[in-house]
Amino acid sequence: MKRMTQLILAILIAATATAVSAEEDAPAEVRTSADRVYIIPIQEMIEPALVYVIQRGLKEAEDFGAKAVIFPMHTPGGTVQAAEEIIRLLDGVDVPTYTFVDKNAISAGAIIAMATDHIYMAPGSKIGDAMPIMMTPFGGVQEMPEGVEEKTVSYVSGIIRAAAQNHGHDDTLAEAMVRREMEYKVDKEVIVKEGQLLTLTNVEAERLVGKEKRPLLSEGTVEDIDDLLERIGLADAQRKEITITDAEKLGRLIAAIAPLLLIAGLLGIYIEVKTPGFGLPGILGGTCLIIFFWGHHVAGLAGNEDIALFVVGLVLLSVEVLFIPGFGFVGMIGLMLMIWGVLGAMIESLPSEPWYPVSWPQVEIPLLKLTISLLGTAAGGVILGKFLPRTHLFQRLVLNAANKGENGFRAAEEHNDLVGQTGEAITPLRPSGRGIFGNQKFDVVTDGRFVESGGKIRITETHGNRIVVEPADDGQEKE
Repeated sequence: MKRMTQLILAILIAATATAVSAEEDAPAEVRTSADRVYIIPIQEMIEPALVYVIQRGLKEAEDFGAKAVIFPMHTPGGTVQAAEEIIRLLDGVDVPTYTFVDKNAISAGAIIAMATDHIYMAPGSKIGDAMPIMMTPFGGVQEMPEGVEEKTVSYVSGIIRAAAQNHGHDDTLAEAMVRREMEYKVDKEVIVKEGQLLTLTNVEAERLVGKEKRPLLSEGTVEDIDDLLERIGLADAQRKEITITDAEKLGRLIAAIAPLLLIAGLLGIYIEVKTPGFGLPGILGGTCLIIFFWGHHVAGLAGNEDIALFVVGLVLLSVEVLFIPGFGFVGMIGLMLMIWGVLGAMIESLPSEPWYPVSWPQVEIPLLKLTISLLGTAAGGVILGKFLPRTHLFQRLVLNAANKGENGFRAAEEHNDLVGQTGEAITPLRPSGRGIFGNQKFDVVTDGRFVESGGKIRITETHGNRIVVEPADDGQEKE
């Protein structure tokens, strides 16, 4: 019980510590009179981790009073949920925002670009093709049922139209990037035919249309960020680039290997419970669980509520194991809370969303990871139960040989040679106490009769350390 208590306390203390923010707030910057622009790259897949980076960069830019925020973009897309959250963040800032399409702004990238105030493109770059697709848990594309597809396309179409309307872009052009059944034309010239999704090159996107000769989408082709800043009159401005920190990268890596950490953590605790003492398996198991929660917390997945659920569940399970006989209601509730805390830590969340409820797409992959973890732990437990007792390390921890008397092992020293000796009670025997025989003192017990201190006693039998005496002088016996 002491070993179990030590293990539980160690995990509780460390798991609670992960609820503290993984990084200290950056020290306040000294504001200067120089203009500053913030550069927040949107590269590769758009996912919730990027949301937290953009949130951090926009807040810092607004607090500083930046002249502009520029998003160099090269992305094949990402989750609609993350794109919608980024749009919400962009709608909430007063700093002018610019998208610089470095290579490609496809799918969710095009949607985010529509939510910025200005769009510029590099030579040979492309923007568009924002029709939503459904991904399998293993990363493949799966076909959506007709009803689901129309519902999803309609929803994404509303997102991109609203973004375009709020930031001065052509909402019909934006919708043509989502709906392939639309035909989009300008001044009777068909830009994209019905049945095709709209994707524009930099040349097509900057062409002038209408009587007012406005750009179709892009305000111009620029070679790089320097050229863009020159074009908007901020060539001499200070530049501050906001990127994913090393801790955030590590957090995403930890999130990717979550099943391995869970299996290692649970197996470590299993070995610790099955072996005597508190040692390396328990330390490693607890450390793996701590790393699991820390990584998901830094990656923007695990909130304090997930850690709190796990801790409360662990407390309830500990109460059941240590203080309540059997395994019943309290233990089941604790186990369920722990599982929900682990599952919730892997569910992707966004800053403006509550931690509940969650949709099936959000929980599908975390549930798959949790299932793999539990199955892996069960399999590992069976394997360890079969092979661990045979290992050299385990053999050093347990006693396999029986210590028999015929082999010379004795649980206690024998005193057969004392039988018949007479001595004196040096404490009252009621019926046990101390006696002295010659110059040796022993713990003794009578056959049930009481003997006062100083009374004469005789040893009648011995059984290891148990020495039985009787009054040697009946006058000393007291009924």
